Amino acid sequence: MSSPRSVGELAELVGGVCHGDPDILIHGVADLHGAGPEEISFFAHPRYESAARQTKAAALVVTPQAPKDLGKNQIRVANPSGAFTKIAALFAPPASPPLKGIHPTAVISAGARLGQNLGVGPYAVIEEGAEVGDGTQIGAGSYIGRDVNIGSGCVLHPRVYVGERCRIGDRVVLHAGAVVGADGFGYEMKEGKHVKIPQLGIVQIDNDAEIGANTTIDRGRFARTHIGEGAKIDNLVMIAHNCVVGPHSVIVAQSGLSGSTTTGHHVVIAGHVGTVGHVHLGDGVIITAKSGVTKDVPNGQTWRGAPARPIKEQMAMEAHIQQLPQLAKRLKALEEKRKPAPLSGSKKTKKK
Repeated sequence: MSSPRSVGELAELVGGVCHGDPDILIHGVADLHGAGPEEISFFAHPRYESAARQTKAAALVVTPQAPKDLGKNQIRVANPSGAFTKIAALFAPPASPPLKGIHPTAVISAGARLGQNLGVGPYAVIEEGAEVGDGTQIGAGSYIGRDVNIGSGCVLHPRVYVGERCRIGDRVVLHAGAVVGADGFGYEMKEGKHVKIPQLGIVQIDNDAEIGANTTIDRGRFARTHIGEGAKIDNLVMIAHNCVVGPHSVIVAQSGLSGSTTTGHHVVIAGHVGTVGHVHLGDGVIITAKSGVTKDVPNGQTWRGAPARPIKEQMAMEAHIQQLPQLAKRLKALEEKRKPAPLSGSKKTKKK
């Protein structure tokens, strides 16, 4: 952990402009609500202005457009989030040292091929024919199946599972509990019973991808499930068999892609999104949270809702739905007005 730094020093570090006392010492970082009088926080979105005014932080990292009367020392910089990340790294506790060597409890097949400078944790298992590149870290209790190929500089956190024949590129990160290469969910109904369809393919994860904790990526039925270069997949995401996630795409927690869903590059899928199978999300598509995608989405579009539609169309529909209670009252009032008036008290006389 770094020694205290002055606000002026921190401003210089991040290329920002200091407003206030540059000599105030900062001992740590915190969020707006939790910050104390010796800590620095950041304020980047107008919705948090009230919290920025009430925080006890000694200083704030803010945008150049932020109000100057927040009552705090400020570091004004174009990207407060990025600047704050750089500052936070100064005060962070030291990272856990990387694994070195092979723990004596690890079980490694004689037919496995291991690179240089590996770290293999306690009770990890590496099966026959597996190949692991230089400098890769395999955490405690992880399982590497037969004929798996893992590149260089990867980090597999504890209890990661990589099924047989799967392919992992260089500098890939698999967080704790990730499952790569489990069977896809494929069955056929025969004589009233679900009969399993063999899942014979693999999972391929390209360079610099990162897979979150307890995320599952099923192997392809015949070919592969493919995660592109630089893709970032959050915790608790489900990727079904034969899916393709394009390069540099992002999938947020609790989303699920049904079988054979494919995406282009730089796609963003927000939290709790689901897709039906065999749909394609084009390059640069954004799907907002809690949406359900039932058909292909063209390049560059933002869709929302369940079923998902182009965002402007969906927001117009939502605005109309919000007006339904008022419209129902108006309709009832109109119906009351149109009711015929009751007949006045004349009675029919009987003919003599």
